[in-house]
Order: sequence, then C-alpha cells, then structure tokens
Amino acid sequence: MEPVLTTFLRGEDWLFVCSLKEGGVTVAGAGALTGLKVLDLTRVLAGPYCTMMLGDLGADVIKVEAPGGSDETREWGPPFQNGISAYYLCANRNKRSITIDLKTKEGRELIQTLTKDADVLIHNFKTGSMEKWALDYEHLQKINPRLIFCSITGFGETGPYQHLPGYDYIVQGMCGMMSITGNEESGPVKIGVAMMDILTGLYSAIAIEAALLERERSGLGQKIDMSLFDCGVSSLVNVASNFLISGKVPQRLGNEHPNIVPYSTYRAMDGDIIIAVGNDRQFASLCDLLGRPEWAENDSYRTNQARVKNRQRLTELLEERLQLKPVDAWLKLLSDATIPCGPINTMDKVFDDPQISARDMVVKVDHPVAGTVHLVGSPLKLSRSKIQMNRYPPMAGEHSEEILQELGLSAEQMNHLKNNKII
Repeated sequence: MEPVLTTFLRGEDWLFVCSLKEGGVTVAGAGALTGLKVLDLTRVLAGPYCTMMLGDLGADVIKVEAPGGSDETREWGPPFQNGISAYYLCANRNKRSITIDLKTKEGRELIQTLTKDADVLIHNFKTGSMEKWALDYEHLQKINPRLIFCSITGFGETGPYQHLPGYDYIVQGMCGMMSITGNEESGPVKIGVAMMDILTGLYSAIAIEAALLERERSGLGQKIDMSLFDCGVSSLVNVASNFLISGKVPQRLGNEHPNIVPYSTYRAMDGDIIIAVGNDRQFASLCDLLGRPEWAENDSYRTNQARVKNRQRLTELLEERLQLKPVDAWLKLLSDATIPCGPINTMDKVFDDPQISARDMVVKVDHPVAGTVHLVGSPLKLSRSKIQMNRYPPMAGEHSEEILQELGLSAEQMNHLKNNKII
C-alpha cells in the first residue's frame, strides 16, 4: 500500500501529512475546516457568531473592519476587561483582523484580491451596499467561481422589507416570537438574549457548510441569502404549525407548553422547579411520587389531551403537593423516578455546575490587552477534528500587515495604504 501525501494549510504553517490508510488521510490535530479561508465582513452578532464557529472548526477567518474598528460591539458595555468589551469577546475568537476602508477604490480592490483564494465571504451590510461597491456576488464570482458568498440581512434581499435594517429586538416582535413570550400580565416579552441573531448565525453556518459540500461535486460556489426574519419565523416550529393547522392565534402561556401538560415551572416549598412530563407513563410515575396515583386514572388527566384541556386545575393540584418539600428534595426524588425535571439556575450557579467543567464549556484565553479572559466554550464536540482556541478575539487591524504580506504587498505599498488611511 502506497502512502498518501497531502498538504493542509493551518495557521501560518504547511502541514505535510502521510497516511498508510488507503483512500484516506489522517491529520493529527487539524480542525474540520482547516485549509478554508473565510472573509468576514460582518459586525455585531449574527455574522460574527457564524464566523467564530467556522474559526473554531479550523477555518482561517479574516475579520474585515473599517480603520479604527467598526464592529459596534467593541464599545458595548460595561462590562469591559481592561478596556475590551465582554460583548465583543463573546463572538470573535479564532479570527485575524484587518482594517480596510471599503469606501475607497483601493480598499475595495484589496477585498477583490483577498477574494481570489477565499472559500467563503460573509457580510451583513444592508441590501444594495455590496452592489454599490462592486463587491456583490455577481462581481466576485467572476474573480473566484468557487466562492461561497453569504449575505445576512434583516429581511433578505427580496420582498417589500428588503431595504429595512435588521435588529434582533425588532425581528423578535415582527416574527411573532414576542407575542408568545411572557404571560397575560406581563404583555409581550423579548427573549433574554439576541436569539434571532444567534439562530441566524447557526442557520448561516449550516448553509455555508452545505454549499461547501455541494462545491465538491459541482466545483462551483454559490450565493446564500440569509434573513433574521426568515430564521425567526422558522424557529417558531410547533407554534407556527399549530396556527397553520388550526387557524387559532397562539396566546402567551408564560412557562406553560401549548401542547403538553404538565410541562412548566411549579412552585415548591422554597422556590420553583421545572417538571417536563412528556408522556402518560411519566405522568403516572409523577402521580405515584406525589402520593396521588388516582390522578393517572381520572378521565380529566389520564391523557395528555385531557390534561391540556384541564391544565389550570391540574396545576393547582400539583402545586398543593409540591409545596410540601423543598426544590432540592424534589429534584432528587423526581430524578430517581426518571421524571424529567430541573432547577432554574442563575448565572453564578450555571458556571459553578460541574457539568460545565466536564464539558469544557468555559475556556481561558490569553489576550494582550485584556489579560486572561474567560469565554464560553464551543458546544461542537468532534472526536477527531477537535475544536481549538488558537486565537484570542483580535484588536482592530492587528493582523493587517501579516495578511497583506501574504498577498505579496511590499512594505512601500503598505505604507502607501496606511498613509492614505485605506488600512
């Protein structure tokens, strides 16, 4: 069997890898996306979160900002650590940074040059901006037909809202998410994090990786048009399906589930506990544990359909029993009976949980200005292509010279760009 010699570009080094396994190559320590180059022309959260995941997976992500740094999250705070925003730190590791003024002809030419050997370009400028600069897919795919071009906007590049700006909060309202979050007393409530941004980042990463796989067959890149609004509507899942099937407008149910009972938070002696009963067998076990096995035989509660119809009375009965013991006691009893349950943790309790440590969900990264920063780890657990934290969230323009040297620019050319504030 002949050894297979393959090269992979990782960071700044060429890795030469031999494998004696016929038809395959083993790369020790290489990320799943090692060798891919991503141009990141995004800011705030949806785009940076997407590109951070690609960087975690090994891609060489080049973050492009205007001179001085144009990602607004650099200034969003407090909190700051030695002047570096916690918000910026959360979505920008495993990237290199270059600053380029896209409003100048020479700046746009630099992007075109960077595009020649890029695999992915992702941006979140409002619809029409990239076309105005001749940096849209139609122009760039002529330079690089294999380019995957991903656009992230508030409402997509078609439809009557295509020119509206996209903000997570507004999209949470417009897509219906806020109408089902909260309870009758609270009124509409937004989710506690920018979930439309996060979901759009996740959906975008899926689309990009799918396009990269398709490129292996066709040899061609393609354009991806992602919208916060579309992703928000998609995330309504069963609630949207309930409306489309029944025609009934869903109401705010607080912590209640529209289709399952008991599946909510319930008051125990010293606080609230989550109980999530998914079937009739689990409900019977809960009734036994509470000392009321007859409830499982009562026609008002025997089936999930009946429990949904009679949720208010059942909730009152459950809480009468649950208030006899503290939360910790119920958690043990419910878990021992394999009834799904859980506490409602504050952030301090979340990050004190031993599961966090066991799953490496907090990582330490050394930053030249902020010092040692604690970041949330990656949830992506690959057995061979392990996630690595190779780069701290970069300072604006920190790698400009390094990246331009890779393009073959001379010191004289770079000085010209600096002196004219193009980089």
